[in-house]
Amino acid sequence: MKYGIAVCLIALTSGIYAPSIAAQAAAMQPGISVELVPTHNASPRPEADSDDAFIVTVTAKGSVYLGVNSITLAELTEKTRSTPFRRGHALYIKADARTPYATVLGVLEATRTGGLIVQVLLTAQPASQASDIIAPPQGLEVSLGSAFPAGTVATVVQLLPSVEERPLVKINNDQISWSELASTLRRHFRKGDDQLVLLRADARLPFSDIVYAIDSCRAAGAKVYLADPGL
Repeated sequence: MKYGIAVCLIALTSGIYAPSIAAQAAAMQPGISVELVPTHNASPRPEADSDDAFIVTVTAKGSVYLGVNSITLAELTEKTRSTPFRRGHALYIKADARTPYATVLGVLEATRTGGLIVQVLLTAQPASQASDIIAPPQGLEVSLGSAFPAGTVATVVQLLPSVEERPLVKINNDQISWSELASTLRRHFRKGDDQLVLLRADARLPFSDIVYAIDSCRAAGAKVYLADPGL
């Protein structure tokens, strides 16, 4: 499987990419602890704390676990197919901020169910939140590009490697600054474009960059689709 993908990005709620925000160590139900990426626009996912939650963990070194048990992608695909999910259930992916995006893409592909069960990327609370407040798990819902609705047109945002600290960002092939991402996307939507974003990001980038991007897309009100591996 080829992972020369790309991903679309948008600025955080403030309109500014914030790589300096430290990812926070977190664990939902008993399992493998990783450094989750803090977000501002994730939705509460209290069900991720339930004993029967389907949580796949990806460590910084790329190891994959289902619960506390190590698992291969082939085994994960079979487990996904054989699990009797109930209505409203979700597949939760708890990936370390430092793992390569390619590894998370492999997990997303292994756990795809054709849109029958949603896939949610679990995230951390913002670093500024008071540490004594117990908040429910949070996550960002995503879909792979093959689930893209027919007859709709997406705004394409690319995230490309750069010699600078931040990746290069393009919207529909036009390079922009990180600070312009959210406002540019909103302008597209005000013109009547579908509130859909196809995210294309280089698979070698750290997963934290992708989460910041998805979080920003959600801040602009967009439904996020990740480009399929190999496209």
